[in-house]
Amino acid sequence: MNTTALQPDLKEIKAGLEKQFNTLIQTKNQPQDGIGNGIYTRYKNPVLTAAHAPLEWRFDFNQGTNPLFLERIQINATFNAGAIKWNDSYVLAARVEGADRKSFFAIAESPNGIDNFKFWDKPCVIPQTEEPDTNVYDMRLIKHEDGWVYGIFCTERKDPSAPQGDTSTAVANAGIVRTKDLINWERLPDLVSNTGQQRNVVLHPEFVDGKYALYTRPQDGFIDVGNGGGIGLGFVEDMTNPIVKEEKIIYGKKYHTIYELKNGLGPAPIKTDKGWLHLAHGVRNTAAGLRYTLYMFMTDLNDIAKVTHAPAGHFMAPEGTERVGDVSNVLFSNGWIEDKNGTVYIYYASSDTRMHVAVSSVERLVDYVINTPEDTLTSAGSVNTIINQVNRNKEIS
Repeated sequence: MNTTALQPDLKEIKAGLEKQFNTLIQTKNQPQDGIGNGIYTRYKNPVLTAAHAPLEWRFDFNQGTNPLFLERIQINATFNAGAIKWNDSYVLAARVEGADRKSFFAIAESPNGIDNFKFWDKPCVIPQTEEPDTNVYDMRLIKHEDGWVYGIFCTERKDPSAPQGDTSTAVANAGIVRTKDLINWERLPDLVSNTGQQRNVVLHPEFVDGKYALYTRPQDGFIDVGNGGGIGLGFVEDMTNPIVKEEKIIYGKKYHTIYELKNGLGPAPIKTDKGWLHLAHGVRNTAAGLRYTLYMFMTDLNDIAKVTHAPAGHFMAPEGTERVGDVSNVLFSNGWIEDKNGTVYIYYASSDTRMHVAVSSVERLVDYVINTPEDTLTSAGSVNTIINQVNRNKEIS
């Protein structure tokens, strides 16, 4: 038998893969069809998927070490990306998860914010602390007025107090890095807090009374919020020694709402002349499991602990194929970009699998947050809110 004839043609296979890959990267994205809600416009195609991972990450192109041309490193998902405008490009710090269940960060860049996202050559190298991270994910990117770009992410490690044989109990905390070029990352100490485990920690982009302001989400355990929960606010004097001595819950959980189980801030807030715009996620329990949706609120310009407006219900929820993935029925966002012209690009992940974009504007988001009725917290109240609007419409007809 001529075994040489059985060997695949490496150049031919590579050329075919590169053609498919380039077609994916260069596919133009289009707004979704339909009337929509006037608040934002979803785009049809995901902006990042596992298939967007560079071929060089996945394949060994050496015929000698990979004679059958197998995919050596498989990528499972790309999701929960921080976002920033960088050198006139739209940049995502995506959570990339391999088939080994380990997540890492990688930078993807687009010229227009809605398509043609392409990963940089190599993933981000995050320096380790004395206690190495087992897993890292969900980085928020914040341009702070101190001149640094900070990356605040969740670092996960095995719980040292877990019973013998327990291989799933973990401890979560906020890891902190900073950079001037998105390539070289300086690792700072992990956040020190007295309120249990921390996830979804976000840095406010401006100093508050000379201090760094951090939005937190304290919880008793890795999964269960317990007696904690809600969006907290604390202050740090020095990010190289990030100790939060006190935290105040500024947006807590409420019974029979979209955030009755837990909630946390998404990206850093956007400053407007009416107040700070916040995008957050809320979690509730259903017969089919947990449901994650996005909601918005506004805080006072001069007192960021004061919530001034809170529209009822979700701002965005999973639709259609967004409902299906590794962790179904989930929308999550930790990145948005405001352009100088007021356009806002909202980057959100669906079902822990892929990244999408929706486009709005500061004007529309402020209108939505300020003028949408608040939650009355009862069915009768919701009916009354609708009737009031119907009556107002009759007056102008």
